[in-house]
Amino acid sequence: MESSAASQPSVMRHIEYDRFGDRDVLTLSESPIPQPAEGQVLVRLHGAGLNPIDWKTRKGLGFAARQIESHLPWTPGYDAAGEIVAVAEDVTTLAPGDRVMGMIGFPAGGGAYAEYAVAAADELAIVPDELDLVTAAGIPLAALTAWQGLFEVARLEPGQKVLVHAGAGGVGHFAVQFALARGAHVIATASAANRDFLAELGVHEVIDYHTTDVVDECYGLDVVLDLVGGETGKRSLHTLGETGVLVTIPTVTADDIVSEAEAMGLRAHGMTVRPDAFHLDEIAELIEGAEVKVHIDQSFPLDQASAAHEKLEGGHVRGKLVLDCR
Repeated sequence: MESSAASQPSVMRHIEYDRFGDRDVLTLSESPIPQPAEGQVLVRLHGAGLNPIDWKTRKGLGFAARQIESHLPWTPGYDAAGEIVAVAEDVTTLAPGDRVMGMIGFPAGGGAYAEYAVAAADELAIVPDELDLVTAAGIPLAALTAWQGLFEVARLEPGQKVLVHAGAGGVGHFAVQFALARGAHVIATASAANRDFLAELGVHEVIDYHTTDVVDECYGLDVVLDLVGGETGKRSLHTLGETGVLVTIPTVTADDIVSEAEAMGLRAHGMTVRPDAFHLDEIAELIEGAEVKVHIDQSFPLDQASAAHEKLEGGHVRGKLVLDCR
């Protein structure tokens, strides 16, 4: 194992829970720093991104909870950014000192709510020099969800019209920027408070979902990226053109929306994000070229993970929330 010259402490702080439940199950613990196994690296984390799957899993909801329920206590967090301090002997693509980010340990491993974490080398991408590592932690899962939803599933092309629901949120604020970078005409739903934020990102039309039904404003769309689900997803089917496609992200309502689309003779797909370092490299290039910005709504110290989850569960986060793990 190759490691950086600076001596590492032997113990780290991390957040864990030993049962599913409310925010009070999140506890700050100390454990030995893990060592990288074959194909892995050890990262000294600067930041961990928060995502809705974090609080849903903590409550015992969804597919990730089923995978970890017999392996508690568990350290949550899939979004990690930091500096590599050690690599396994078989890892040749990364080295100690590299600044990296990635979606790690998905779905059963997790581990990013910590001062150190091991990650598979092929889950990680190099962070652009001008981006600080706490901010970089807000990128992986949300940006990959937006990227894969738009370009792999919906196959968005330049010149097409796309509607992004919850355009100011974690996934949404990446999705609108990726679609704009691809040359699409971008419409987004948001609250009135986020209109200016989305306009600054370059969104062509912002629809206030409190006052306006998208069906009254949109028709003949090529792509809808539904980040809300439920009735919003079903209503949005009426905005599609004959060859349009709706991609819905919330898994709990995806089957219903896909069934309704089939009944209407339309196309809709659910999707689950997956780690992909090549996609992250492409995303990093857009950030490096100033075509995409990462917006951090708020940063919390590691020991305030409970407060971070409180804000996360409340919804209406503009961009991303992150934990500062330093």
